Amino acid sequence: MSLSGAARPRVCLVLSGGGARGAAHVGVLKVLEDLHVPVDCIVGTSMGSIVGAAYASGATVQEMEEVLSRLSTRLLFKEQPPREERAVRLKRDDAKNLAPAEVGLGSSGLLLPKGLVSGVQLEAVLRQLSKVRGFRQFDQLPIPFRAVATDLVSGKAVVLKDGELAAAMRASMSVPGAIEPVRIADRLLVDGGLTDNLPVDVARAMGAEVVIAVNLGTPLLRADQLNSILGVTAQMVNILTEQNVQASLASLKPTDILVVPHLDDFSATDFDHLTDVVPSGEAATRAVADLLAPYALSPDAYARWNQKRQSAPPLEAFVPDEIRLNPLQWVDPQIARAEMQTREGQPVDQKVLDRDMQRLFGTGDFEHVSYSLLEEPGKRVLAVDAVEKSWGPNYLRGGLGLSSDFQGDAFFNLLVNYRMTWLNSLGAEWRIDGQLGRTSRVATELYQPLQRGPGFFLAPRALVQRRSVDVFKGDQRIAIFDGTDATVELAAGAQLTHYGETRLGLEYTRHRSTVDTGPPVLDTSRADVNSSAVTLRALVDQLDNLHFPRKGYGATVDIVAAQKSLGGDVNFTRLDLSGTYVHSFGDNTFQVSGKLGRRLGSDALPPSQMFQWGGLLQMSGLPTGALIGEDLRFARLVYYNRLKNWSLLDGIYAGGSLEIGRMSHSLLPGNDLGTIRSASLLLGVDTPLGPLYLGYGHASKGYDSFYVFLGRP
Repeated sequence: MSLSGAARPRVCLVLSGGGARGAAHVGVLKVLEDLHVPVDCIVGTSMGSIVGAAYASGATVQEMEEVLSRLSTRLLFKEQPPREERAVRLKRDDAKNLAPAEVGLGSSGLLLPKGLVSGVQLEAVLRQLSKVRGFRQFDQLPIPFRAVATDLVSGKAVVLKDGELAAAMRASMSVPGAIEPVRIADRLLVDGGLTDNLPVDVARAMGAEVVIAVNLGTPLLRADQLNSILGVTAQMVNILTEQNVQASLASLKPTDILVVPHLDDFSATDFDHLTDVVPSGEAATRAVADLLAPYALSPDAYARWNQKRQSAPPLEAFVPDEIRLNPLQWVDPQIARAEMQTREGQPVDQKVLDRDMQRLFGTGDFEHVSYSLLEEPGKRVLAVDAVEKSWGPNYLRGGLGLSSDFQGDAFFNLLVNYRMTWLNSLGAEWRIDGQLGRTSRVATELYQPLQRGPGFFLAPRALVQRRSVDVFKGDQRIAIFDGTDATVELAAGAQLTHYGETRLGLEYTRHRSTVDTGPPVLDTSRADVNSSAVTLRALVDQLDNLHFPRKGYGATVDIVAAQKSLGGDVNFTRLDLSGTYVHSFGDNTFQVSGKLGRRLGSDALPPSQMFQWGGLLQMSGLPTGALIGEDLRFARLVYYNRLKNWSLLDGIYAGGSLEIGRMSHSLLPGNDLGTIRSASLLLGVDTPLGPLYLGYGHASKGYDSFYVFLGRP
């Protein structure tokens, strides 16, 4: 863009990197507008490239401040798609106390991800800031622009002058170890701050005669700020960038202007308070107002310039003639396409397309998903760049479950899960689950779709487990039994898109019980049972979070109908029905849940098929698993308040519950306690290993207990 006044020098704005501290650049722009100082070109690194690209493409300062006010560390870096839209088989894992982190397992050993996050959510935010889309020459923006990144292979600075603006912005701030590198034109790009954090030299190459350089500084973080992976990564970047910043500062001329915001109180990793940083940029720019004054325009001339800057053509409807995925090694492209709601021949809706990218990423198959809009001869193409996980397609996860009632009973379960995906073009998956502790088990299942995309599938499975079962009389343990189960099942099912699934199967189970401690309170004729049964299992899951849900609903139905005619020893029919509904008002959440478990018909349930209940949020106040019987009826109202919303974790919650329930036809004669009313107080904390609960429960008839759980109670 040319400026009025032939004698006026070419002024270029250089914005340095600095993580969250880069919000100060918005304050710099705000004062430049107040002083009527236009710029002829903009160069940015990392966060500087984001602010600079948004302004160069026509965004107003007010629009940028509005976006900053909506941003948070959690929004940018916890990028799973809405849970209700994830694949059902992945939702089922949430109940297994598996830690979210996964590694690959291949012929060469363990394979690790390239970054903490992929940048899918970040790129969606960057597209909101950009006023242009599609492939662009950055010289054709309202203000010519350059972004600086680092080639991860050569270690050299890369100046991005064309392409998708949002992709260039993300590449420039892909902090190594925190955000996945970006592949552009066969180069693997990361944060430009590693090589040129204050790119004065790039501005000179664009013809700058006067440089307005905004240096956010690269101070080392204090020890108390190195409390997260983002903090540690930022510290490494700060160490590496300080030397190149000093070289850039030394290249400034006497006619250049240096703006240095005072940001001692702001961390580069604190994306939760971005608007608080803006005034620092304002103050630093007003401090050099006298130096900026010679480059100001008259109010009328500046208004014309600013109107032209904001005159980027409106985003016209982009109607793709073709949706093209990049070549994939193991994921079937038709199945990947089925995850998208955007269709050929229909106008692209930015929000829908961003959700498509999140949903593709949420399948668990890709390390990064992005897109570009291409104009090719005779057609428009929506090109989806879905990069399969470099540590896939076989994955290993671990987990830990702990519980204690502060009365001498403490249990643990150590878990491991191995998942092999894309065994064939339909997306067959074989998984093996192992658990050691209070309950020890080995389970395996083959999930074989019968069509591309959601629909019918086969799921044969096998399970061997050994678990200890406490038998209580009231709240006094009188015996411990060891139960061993060996189960095989062949099930056929149907997925209900992302809402849930239904399975119909034939199951054979061999159960054996032995006394571990205490008297033989079980009828030995009922303790050892072989059963053959028809099973019906249905699941609906639209909860946004399984541990601390804030909205949504879920329900399960499990029917087991055993018949001697199928080759077993017993006849029985068992129904297990549960449901929950969650709604929030601000930070206040209410959850209504119910459970019905009972035998159907006159045939008694064998002890191994009876319902076990009791413990925190399951008739709180009673010991965990204190009730065993054939007929369970239970309802619960839970309230909790989110006391603190942590950056990358769900936060800390405090609340309580009101419960009512009854267990009839107890395993132990005379142990029917009748209707029990109970309540609890609880504190819940999200941790990287899973939810941590501390609770106290009181039940009618004088029962009290304290609880601690790591994992779901």
